[in-house]
Amino acid sequence: MEPLGTAELFPHVRIVMGMVVGLGITRLLMTVAGLIQHPQRLRRSSIHLLWMFSILLELVLFWWWEFALFRLEQWSFAITLFLIVYAVTLFLLAALLSPDNIAEYDGYEDFFLKRRHWFFGLFGATFVLDAIDTMIKGDGYWTRFEIDYAIQIPFGLLLCAVAIRSADRRVHLGAVLLHLVYQTYLISRFFYTIP
Repeated sequence: MEPLGTAELFPHVRIVMGMVVGLGITRLLMTVAGLIQHPQRLRRSSIHLLWMFSILLELVLFWWWEFALFRLEQWSFAITLFLIVYAVTLFLLAALLSPDNIAEYDGYEDFFLKRRHWFFGLFGATFVLDAIDTMIKGDGYWTRFEIDYAIQIPFGLLLCAVAIRSADRRVHLGAVLLHLVYQTYLISRFFYTIP
């Protein structure tokens, strides 16, 4: 039996990643639908809503960015497992923003601030996973982003460390706004064509 090539393996891996990303998007959209259906049931939070939008965008960007893997010439189980772990990490971020029940909390902001250690621990992990993902795609892919990408990782990890330590609403509002501005910048600079 002849081994499968990239052309056969890539769609298979992309389908699995797409399923996990789709589950994350579904969780977020179901929470939005619940907020629309029952606007008075639970206290909404601008911090929570902004993070939901940011992670929704992150899920879409992950799916889009992973298209660059079609250039990968050597596939292994380790790379496939890594990509699934990365997608699962993003799903868990979406799940933390879309809890099944927050009756014991005083709304979404209280839930978010009390679960911030988990959220920002996983969010910090995505910066490390993204660096590994970029290395897998090759040197040309890494250098495409110049200094922008080299700044993103340490700054993102610092942002997560500060957010883990602080329960101050202003810190969290600033963190999500900074992340949204950076996402907007990256989209406008790099994401308009297939990488």
